[in-house]
Amino acid sequence: MNKTILENFLLRHGYKSINLKAVLFDMDGVLFDSMKNHAASWYKTVTGLGIECTPEEFYLYEGQTGRQTINQLIQRGFGRDATDQEKKEIYAVKSAHFTALGLAPVMPGARQVVHAVMQAGLTPVLVTGSGQPTLLNRLNENFPDAFRSDRMITAHDVLHGKPHPEPYLRGLEKAGVAPNEAIVIENAPLGVRSAAAAGIFTIAVNTGPLSEQLLYQEGAQIVLPDMSALAESFDNFVHLCKETHLR
Repeated sequence: MNKTILENFLLRHGYKSINLKAVLFDMDGVLFDSMKNHAASWYKTVTGLGIECTPEEFYLYEGQTGRQTINQLIQRGFGRDATDQEKKEIYAVKSAHFTALGLAPVMPGARQVVHAVMQAGLTPVLVTGSGQPTLLNRLNENFPDAFRSDRMITAHDVLHGKPHPEPYLRGLEKAGVAPNEAIVIENAPLGVRSAAAAGIFTIAVNTGPLSEQLLYQEGAQIVLPDMSALAESFDNFVHLCKETHLR
């Protein structure tokens, strides 16, 4: 991480500085190592509908709501939109498959990052396309006092999921901050695109099988290999934000 990356971001958006007050976290692949289970449960559900797919392709859909994913796949498989009833029933099947796979572990380094955020006096906000209660209900257990219920944006809170900017714009509202007063921590291409469209500095952690270049192409300013690498460099990044200003 260096000042040049920050300065280029500020110039591109017309900001004078990143007056950091909040950190907006994605959940799957950032806080929990859950994407393998999501990909497997989506694959089992969708092949059961007679639609050809691969487990790997669901990493490309990560971040959008289940409703969006189902509609996209029904369009591909049957040439029409999914009905509301189909979306409800198919997502229930997917959720059952996901639950059957057991609890996804906390992502290595995630607790350290969340702790560093809170130690720095910054506001953590959850912005996820997921509606999986098995994960959402574990947040306070694994990240005590970090993600308050009034600082969460889930699949149930938005009309337009990622890659639309609405989830991250809503996250800014929850934190009560402007785009240049927050950063986003993401791992998914669609999530990065959503954050970039909202005008927020985005750090991507490449915890899945996709290429680093894809995350840069979608708008990430920094790509790190995992959350542990972010934990090691987070305090330095906060310091860089404080000392980087444009005249």
